[in-house]
Amino acid sequence: MAKKNKETIGYNQIKSSTNIVFNIILGLLSLVCIIPFLFVIIISITDEQSLAMNGYWFIPEKLSLYAYQYIMNAGESIIRSYGVTILVTVLGTIIGLLLTGTYAYALSRKSYAYRKFFTKVITIPMLFSGGMIANYLIVTQVLMLKDTIWALILPICMNSFNVIVLRTFFKTSIPDAVVESAKIDGASEWRLFFQIVVPMALPGLATIGLFLTLGYWNDWFNAMMYIDDSKLMPLQYMLIRIESSIDFLASNKSMMGVDGVEAAANLPKETIKMAIVVISTLPIIFAYPFFQRYFVNGLTVGAVKE
Repeated sequence: MAKKNKETIGYNQIKSSTNIVFNIILGLLSLVCIIPFLFVIIISITDEQSLAMNGYWFIPEKLSLYAYQYIMNAGESIIRSYGVTILVTVLGTIIGLLLTGTYAYALSRKSYAYRKFFTKVITIPMLFSGGMIANYLIVTQVLMLKDTIWALILPICMNSFNVIVLRTFFKTSIPDAVVESAKIDGASEWRLFFQIVVPMALPGLATIGLFLTLGYWNDWFNAMMYIDDSKLMPLQYMLIRIESSIDFLASNKSMMGVDGVEAAANLPKETIKMAIVVISTLPIIFAYPFFQRYFVNGLTVGAVKE
């Protein structure tokens, strides 16, 4: 018996030399992931003329923050766009988690009589789509959401994939005995969900929350489709418009006279693209650590095959 336990312990352990090799491999993989983003930051603070002459280098010949200054010239518009994006991301994530969580929890309960029907309903959008025109007509003509903040929130707050993942997580992580015990003690469905199920399902909810946060923060297509009011433009769409303006000026400099040609020559055509990546990416990077402790566990458990 002692020999068997010793073999079991030895089987479950990793040798120190193997552990060192794994650490080195993971360290190299981490560098492979980090270096491209560092390179983007370096390019964004490189002088445009130096970049045109010498190409991309990790050690720039001349530093310049002109790309960031050019973006910040928008001033109030950029700040407003940040505010719109943060508001949409926070509200959308909360609403999306509430809708996805309640829908997935209902589908995970065997006692729910219509769970098979609603499972088919949520699966259909994964296979078929009404198309862009149908979506546009529903949002603008039926729901009357054009030029409102809800046009940026409601179209992407529910996702079939998120519902399926969270439903599977509930089925594999919430014991039926816990639910039945709470019902015997007199807990209502809402109290059961918020006080018992939600604390036990934090890994799964955090995973879906990360998906929703990334989706809302990076969304620009809905703004292009439904928003004409500049006061409601999110950050991503505002940055895309700035980049498009620079590309237009650069490609039509011959039509702007001598002064226009000189001004277009000094535009940060390449560095501003990298600056846009940095400005739009850094805030969401800081949000990731809040989800990291739950992310892997929630995704792997929720992906278990029934």
